[in-house]
Amino acid sequence: MTPGSLAAVPFTVNASDLELEDLRRRLRATRWPDEQTVEDWSQGVPRAYLREVVEYWAERYDWRARERAINRFPQFRAEVGGLGIHFIHARSSHAQAVPLLMTHGWPGSVVEFLKVIGPLTEPDRHGGSAADAFHVICPSLPGYGFSDKPAKSGCGVEKIGALWDELMVGLGYGRYLAQGGDWGASVTIQIALQNLGHCRGIHLNMPVVATPSEAMAHPTPAEQRALEARNRYAATESGYAAEQSTRPQTLGYALADSPAGQCAWILEKFRFWTDCDGHPENALSKDELLDNVMLYWLPGTGASSARLYWESFRKSFAAELPPVDLPTGCSIFAKELSLPPRAWVERRFRNLVYWAEPPKGGHFAAFEQPERFVDELRNCFRLMRDSVRVR
Repeated sequence: MTPGSLAAVPFTVNASDLELEDLRRRLRATRWPDEQTVEDWSQGVPRAYLREVVEYWAERYDWRARERAINRFPQFRAEVGGLGIHFIHARSSHAQAVPLLMTHGWPGSVVEFLKVIGPLTEPDRHGGSAADAFHVICPSLPGYGFSDKPAKSGCGVEKIGALWDELMVGLGYGRYLAQGGDWGASVTIQIALQNLGHCRGIHLNMPVVATPSEAMAHPTPAEQRALEARNRYAATESGYAAEQSTRPQTLGYALADSPAGQCAWILEKFRFWTDCDGHPENALSKDELLDNVMLYWLPGTGASSARLYWESFRKSFAAELPPVDLPTGCSIFAKELSLPPRAWVERRFRNLVYWAEPPKGGHFAAFEQPERFVDELRNCFRLMRDSVRVR
């Protein structure tokens, strides 16, 4: 794509009255299963809590106000590699601002970043320095949010990495920085591996690394913590991934038909993956949790978002992980799913220039701990900014 040639069309989030009435009708008509046989979340989302959320969603949640909050930021859609891609594109008023591509994962969306866009684009208005300003680009992954659903197979993280580079160049950003967690981390790593000459550095809050064989036999305390986190995920947290990576279409029928089911499928992960001390609303409000669910329900992305697991697990995670040489920073928040020690990360990311372990926050770091997340990006990318500026 020729630099700056992308034909981006302004986009506004605007659900129809018919869509919202259909949603309320479905919520009110939810057919509830029997109650769990335990007092905690070990069998999934407790029925009483989900009923509370569904009642709030149907009767008191104000989507029109939430739409306005999302639409505060300039949004667009553009064709990239044959797919219509939705993205937020918030430009800074500062001349020295550098472009920053930020990618979400599952079960997240661009709403994860709404609290950090202002401080990143206009830091001097949020207690920071204009020298740390960014132009922020937050695309919705293919099959997520208001991006197109791929109509044929082949759109895994490798493909998305190439699409995102094309998007950035098409917007006129011949040099940029990139950030991601969850699938966003895998896409960002692919951008670094492909290294097409445009991305000059990356930041990850969930780096994908291998477990060294020697760590299994004689782990250090940090390695023991990482192994325990890995084993805990495999034993109690990975069922969703097994289903989404093998039978996403079957799952999709239920998620497309039942808003209560879609909500439960996502809400469970916000309970277990946030730093919430046992309850998701200790980390995020009901409105924030439902804002994210709405970006799955309204465009009906239950199947298409799950399909990214089918596309990517069989390829990206089957082979040995190749090394990354692009400058990399990592911030491992305290309650992240994966807690790799720095030594493991350095084996793969051979130009690790920034490392931090914030004491609070979980998998959805920008959503949960926006101030600390912004600080992490500022601290990391101060080490890379000079390589982005055209001299």
